[in-house]
Amino acid sequence: MNLLWIRKDFRICDNPALAAAMASGPTRALFISSPSQWQAHNLAPIQADFMQRSLNLMAQQLAALGVVTECCQVEHFTDIPSFLTEYCQRHQISNIYANTEPELNEVRRDKAVLSAGLPLRLFEGHCIMAPGTVYTQAGEMFKVFTPFRKQWLAKLASSFAAPLPAPAPIAPAVESSPIEFAYPLRDSQQWPIGEDHAQQALSDFVQHRLADYKNYRDMPALEQTSCLSPYLALGVLSPRQCLHQVLQHFPDALHQPDSGAFCWISELAWRDFYRHLLIAHPKLSMGHNFVAKADHIVWRNSDQDFQAWCAGETGYPLVDAAMRQLNQTGWMHNRLRMVVASFLTKHLLIDWRKGERYFSQQLIDADLAANNGGWQWAASTGCDAQPYFRIFNPVRQSERFDPDGSFIRKYCPELINLSAKNIHLPKPELRPIRYHKPMVEHSFARQRALDAFAVLGKS
Repeated sequence: MNLLWIRKDFRICDNPALAAAMASGPTRALFISSPSQWQAHNLAPIQADFMQRSLNLMAQQLAALGVVTECCQVEHFTDIPSFLTEYCQRHQISNIYANTEPELNEVRRDKAVLSAGLPLRLFEGHCIMAPGTVYTQAGEMFKVFTPFRKQWLAKLASSFAAPLPAPAPIAPAVESSPIEFAYPLRDSQQWPIGEDHAQQALSDFVQHRLADYKNYRDMPALEQTSCLSPYLALGVLSPRQCLHQVLQHFPDALHQPDSGAFCWISELAWRDFYRHLLIAHPKLSMGHNFVAKADHIVWRNSDQDFQAWCAGETGYPLVDAAMRQLNQTGWMHNRLRMVVASFLTKHLLIDWRKGERYFSQQLIDADLAANNGGWQWAASTGCDAQPYFRIFNPVRQSERFDPDGSFIRKYCPELINLSAKNIHLPKPELRPIRYHKPMVEHSFARQRALDAFAVLGKS
């Protein structure tokens, strides 16, 4: 009997571990819930709910293929080798099939399983180009994104393979039992589950919005991004499936750098870049700055300021609207993630790790590689990050990307009656009594940040 060990790969199609397991004989599937480990990893309750719903649907799909799915609870990753040893003996498992994960604790967990003598076979399915396959002439991981992407694209041209189809049934259909996690859950019903939905959403995006993606992707009031990140984060959709669909509709996209399709493919390359970095630099999974000089930044770390930022009460309407979007929906537009991260780290001088943790605790699409990469980019502490002296002006960002204030009005209804001219930073006489005054003045905050971050410029 083969065992498919389900992790964050809740899909039947283009699942290398599942395909290999079912191709080699009778298979059963196992998901291991680890509530204490999840708590330590700041797993958002809304993502846990989305995960539980996705797992139940996948279990039903596997049941139709003749594969029984079981969910067992093991509190910590360190307890998994002994649990799997007993489980494999009980079910006479000859091989365990699983797809790799890039995070350090997950890598250590898999090494411990292998060290225990268990027959674990690992497959690459979470990146388009597997970690370790895109490297400099010196054989090292790139430290700058643009040359990484150039090499990534070159390798794609010679080695990109079409996604794997769904495996054929290996036995008559079996029953599927409901699965429940012993973990705090927050309703995720606004996000439909399943790879059929994810594939349809991908298709709609590619056919109707991708051509204009580069022009409109930064406008949060418009529904012009793919909104596929929750499905990619949990492996309901694979990045290879995404790229394949793009190239089906835009076959020349890889050679058209000014196109919307190429712009979105670059986002897939960024996703690979950050995941490759986690493998090459394990310290990133442990909350360390990528740039060593950043260890000398003196953060203010005001708890009062942090709570105001979390609640969307900074007095800067675009920042507040973005944080309220996060708190209300469990998701945030990508341009706004940059704006609020820059505000927290540069305007308030609060350690990026506090913001990264809060995002993890709230986001339905939380993903350590992307979350860490994005926060360190904004804080100028990361690999190929924005220069430390680049400090977003939240008012200019608002005027540029939400010019008529539509997004602000949606999440800050107390500002609904302000004009497009006045909504980006209401003057004291126009500011509604219920709306907070700005917690810090921009030019003062900018200079304070330049002073604090000057350590990054010293040789």
